Amino acid sequence: MIIDSNASANRVLTIPNFLTLLRAFGIPLFLWLFLVQHRPLASLVVLMAGAATDYLDGKVARALHQESKLGAIMDPAIDRAYIAATVISLAVRNFIPWWVVALLLGRDLWLALVLLVVKARGGSVFVVTFLGKAATFNLLYAFPLLLVKSDHGLGRVALVLGWSFAIWGIGLYLITAIQYSWKGLVAH
Repeated sequence: MIIDSNASANRVLTIPNFLTLLRAFGIPLFLWLFLVQHRPLASLVVLMAGAATDYLDGKVARALHQESKLGAIMDPAIDRAYIAATVISLAVRNFIPWWVVALLLGRDLWLALVLLVVKARGGSVFVVTFLGKAATFNLLYAFPLLLVKSDHGLGRVALVLGWSFAIWGIGLYLITAIQYSWKGLVAH
């Protein structure tokens, strides 16, 4: 049997795409739990489920040969939306300073502009690099840990671990912005 790789790449109804869509529905749920209901532990569970589905969708896509163009676009877009929703809400509730929001969202806005230039030149979306995945991994683990805000015991350990992941994640996030910009604007 011959498999048309273009046909499988254009599939929409796949298990990985369903997991990615499920992760997207976690964003408003997280915002409602954290900002309206003031339930940081329930919000933490939603973020952890989001991180788990982020990991699973890629694994399942490769294992079942269900990689798709839609998944390649949706997955990083939903990662960005998760990060934006989380950092803005954490700043609103004074869990993190606003400069973190400015750095992360500024980076994403910059790369959106770079992508517009790349597409205008006939290029395509950025291929996510290992470093880009590492940056997202660090940030997706940092923010749930920062939700456990307390000055003693486990909350203190979570705070230290959360800021450790955040610092590494922010650093890698900015480095990947330079890499993607170079590839898109100079090397292209």
